[in-house]
Amino acid sequence: MADRDRQPAPDFALVDQNGFTVRLSALRGRVVLLNFWATWCKPCRAELPWFGDFERKYHNEGLSVLGISVDQEGWTAVRPFVAKLNLSYSVMVGGNAITNLYGGLDSLPTTLMIDKAGRVAATHIGLLKNKESYETELRALLSEQ
Repeated sequence: MADRDRQPAPDFALVDQNGFTVRLSALRGRVVLLNFWATWCKPCRAELPWFGDFERKYHNEGLSVLGISVDQEGWTAVRPFVAKLNLSYSVMVGGNAITNLYGGLDSLPTTLMIDKAGRVAATHIGLLKNKESYETELRALLSEQ
């Protein structure tokens, strides 16, 4: 997406698995990988470990990974799943109010790449073919001034 065509990512504030409030607008100046997922979604489960790897590898370079589960069972389903996968990035539970900010979800997973200025640089619906596709995009966003 051309830089001038990028639209601002809607702000939100949700509580993560550690009890901290995560506000998207507080992450301006960082690249954000925002992933909407669910515990029952097989393609989501394939991607989640990739995102943990990215958080560890690129956090100090300016990347923040955020996961928003849309499980209807909320934390009852999500908390043990996050613990089992040992996800180290911020995971939150959101419902229609959050997904509607982003125009609703056509499919899971849905992943947004948000640039340092807080604008949506790319939206991926469904599973990408491989981890490298995401990584190439992230590195390009991290290198932007």
